Amino acid sequence: MKIRLGDSVVITTGSDRGKTGAVTKLLQKQDKVIVEGMNKRIRHSKGREGNPGERVEFFAPIHISNVSIADPKTGKPSRIGYKKENQEKVRVARLSGEPIPAAVKTAKK
Repeated sequence: MKIRLGDSVVITTGSDRGKTGAVTKLLQKQDKVIVEGMNKRIRHSKGREGNPGERVEFFAPIHISNVSIADPKTGKPSRIGYKKENQEKVRVARLSGEPIPAAVKTAKK
């Protein structure tokens, strides 16, 4: 998977198409990612004895094919390529050739 935790991605399909957000969780076995603030869903739970019913909001996973890395220069969706600089493999955006900055991992909650 070329997209990493904390990367800035653009949603390419669905109701959130064109919006940008950071990857908060990777589900590698399912080839899905959870993007901060995108693909919001509501789950209703029925009330039981002593517990009232409630609405739980959560962010559903998005398939990896429906997101694309945001180009660091323009912010548009781009593919990921690789270059070797100083004996290190560096990810670059194919659209502008700019290196993709190392993602800042967010703390787990």
